[in-house]
Amino acid sequence: MDATTEYLSGYACRLTYEEIPRGVVHQVKRTLADTLGCAMGGFDSEPWRIAWRLASRVSDAAPARILGTRESTAPDLASFVNTVLVRYLDCNDTYAARGTGHPSDMIPAVLALADSLRADGRAVIEAITVAYEVFCRLVDHVPLHGWDQGIYAAIGAACGAGRILGLDQVSMGNAISLAITPSLPLGVTRVGELSMWKGCATAAATRGAVFAAQLAAEGMTGPGHPFEGRDGLWQHMGVAPPNWGLTKGRDALFRITGTTFKAFPAVVHSQGPIGLVLGLRQQVPVDEIDAVRVETYGEAIRRTAAEPEKWAPKTRETADHSIPYLVAAAFLDGAVSPATFTTPRLQDPALRALMSKLTVVEDPDFTRRYPAESCTRIEVITTAGRRLLADTNHPKGHYRNPLTDAEVEGKFRELAEGALPSSRCDEALAQIWALDQLPGLDALFESLVVEGAAPGQV
Repeated sequence: MDATTEYLSGYACRLTYEEIPRGVVHQVKRTLADTLGCAMGGFDSEPWRIAWRLASRVSDAAPARILGTRESTAPDLASFVNTVLVRYLDCNDTYAARGTGHPSDMIPAVLALADSLRADGRAVIEAITVAYEVFCRLVDHVPLHGWDQGIYAAIGAACGAGRILGLDQVSMGNAISLAITPSLPLGVTRVGELSMWKGCATAAATRGAVFAAQLAAEGMTGPGHPFEGRDGLWQHMGVAPPNWGLTKGRDALFRITGTTFKAFPAVVHSQGPIGLVLGLRQQVPVDEIDAVRVETYGEAIRRTAAEPEKWAPKTRETADHSIPYLVAAAFLDGAVSPATFTTPRLQDPALRALMSKLTVVEDPDFTRRYPAESCTRIEVITTAGRRLLADTNHPKGHYRNPLTDAEVEGKFRELAEGALPSSRCDEALAQIWALDQLPGLDALFESLVVEGAAPGQV
């Protein structure tokens, strides 16, 4: 076992519920509410229908449920289909450092095995906390250099899944190795015109993580040096082994408290621009806009405005990663919601006309301040020559400007309203806030059932 595998597996096996501060337990509950709200908001999506049709054909002696339904499948497939559901709206949480990713993509892996093995709420909290620490510490230290964030998710989810399975450190090390050795996802997933796979890539990683943990539980071994060995992960990523710690100084802080909850269903780099536009549009009619200049940080430019496809998006996956599209939609509609990404809206000439008035440029100072700050400045010039300015460095939902508990609940209800009646939302939220007291997850899964749903009929 190489040093990185030993370090991560040891941490994953050692952390206990009693060591998790109460504030962190509460943040796990907030994160679960945010994640499941996003899942309910994606319930009518085509990628999820495809995944559901495949998963519904598979049975298992110890099944796990498919969110929103009363159907079950094998735990690894449940992890896949449920993560597709969580990811579809691109509204779940984000963690940014040397890399960027969506750690809540791992939560379906924990829920799938917890459901399959009848684990209690405290075990779920332990496993989510472990998965987040591993994922986020990797993001802190390891830039992706052309690979996809599924690498972080596979490793973190393997630790969370292994924790539910009760793996010892040797088996946990094998689970980590078996999660990443066969599955190195490519960064091309998020380049150019984005396909359905943009919202499914980490789902594949979490499915692989669950399967890897199950294999390790049965005694399967993996390469002993998956990180630091010849042709191991660090060599292929072109990075040195991280010099990290999980227990001292600033590192004693649990990284789940440093995640951003999105206020809008779009890429994290657009949260600031959207929020600013919604304020500016109160000051100027759209037909009086002559030009809009968006200044932001380099990573936002690279992900949302540097490619021609982001200036003429043809898919909802590309549109929710396009600052030009999202700024124009916010000005015209006064909102960015799931309705922003319908096919007729994508093709609306009025949106394209307003996008043609935009420029999106990098501010080097903003780049230096990222990721601790997510800075954006917007200048609007009217046809009469008037100039309006707005700026932010911590958009709503940023961990330094977090959503309140009431806002997290409101987001859950808003995203779930098309799938669940208000009474079911009440039930689901009550279960989430009481997670540490739950003997199992039956009532939570039941509260999220969308009545009458069947594969292909949503």
